[in-house]
Amino acid sequence: MPRLAPYLDALRARYGTPRPSEPGTTLEPVLRAIVSAGATPKAAEKALHTMKVFGLLDPARIRELDPDTIAMAIKPVGGAHAKAVRLKTFVAWFVDRFGGDVERLRALPPHQLREELLGIGGMGPETADAILLEGLGVPAAVADTYAYRVLTRHEILGEEAGYDDVKDAIEKGLAGDAAALLKFRALLGRVGREYCRPKARCEECPLRPLLPPGR
Repeated sequence: MPRLAPYLDALRARYGTPRPSEPGTTLEPVLRAIVSAGATPKAAEKALHTMKVFGLLDPARIRELDPDTIAMAIKPVGGAHAKAVRLKTFVAWFVDRFGGDVERLRALPPHQLREELLGIGGMGPETADAILLEGLGVPAAVADTYAYRVLTRHEILGEEAGYDDVKDAIEKGLAGDAAALLKFRALLGRVGREYCRPKARCEECPLRPLLPPGR
């Protein structure tokens, strides 16, 4: 059994299986990954709703508007101006490199696609991996703060672990299963917001039975 399978089972037992939102366009999951980075699900949904209302799921529309205008639409997520610039930079690359075709984007080998994403101005590894996993269904773990806290507090990794260490541990721990990685990310975010906070609230956490002795 993959090492993190008991964690996913415990999270699903508490929260159920997360339901993915139905995208309005093939590009929407990719844009959602960019906008949602570091935001709460509620804030991300507000921003995505406004984007839909103003036609900002259309690459052509994003290209024609200035960052300040886009930032107003995605204001609920925080860091809106930086994300607006990132959206414009990504869309320019996507259209110029792939002709605006998501299937051509998805057809690129995952390692090469990740490297190219990391070459886009302002694109960090967490957002790049979120695009791969949430936007394109590629089995790439997203090593966010919640994942770091759980893996280090459960002594799966040491506190000195970096982004790539956490990413590698999750991918190996779930046997590179894209569906499992997607569920794990969504549910781990929930347990992180509710229990595995900067000051841990372990008493009622669904992952408490999996803590090492003495923790």
